[in-house]
Amino acid sequence: MSYSLGQEQLDAIEQILLQDLFDIGIHCVFLIDMAGNVIASVDNGDIKHDIYSLAALAAGNFGAVSTMATMIGEDEFSLLFHKGQKENIHFSKVLGDFLLITIFGKEISLGYLRLKVGEATENMKHLLEPCITQ
Repeated sequence: MSYSLGQEQLDAIEQILLQDLFDIGIHCVFLIDMAGNVIASVDNGDIKHDIYSLAALAAGNFGAVSTMATMIGEDEFSLLFHKGQKENIHFSKVLGDFLLITIFGKEISLGYLRLKVGEATENMKHLLEPCITQ
């Protein structure tokens, strides 16, 4: 898989992350490719996480979980969620080639976050699809 995103698409993706997700009170959200490269990110300024290391680990984690899904007869698990004491992390696949990672606290319910991630994902698809080449 390869893709080519111009500055206009990157700006539009960042706007979607800001409007659809950041405005609900998440701590950090970033879009990566399945190789672990960060494409776009938005955070609240209080985050001290190394998102580049997180992106690489998330891509590897998602790959491992995808293999587990295949082993039990599933095509894939399209999302993952890890709950912590202070922060939670949610992974959602976008078009099979990208992964949206959201870090959020206890003040946001998982159901509401999943709804907003779904909306953001739908809004990003029309920007990402034309940029993917096989």
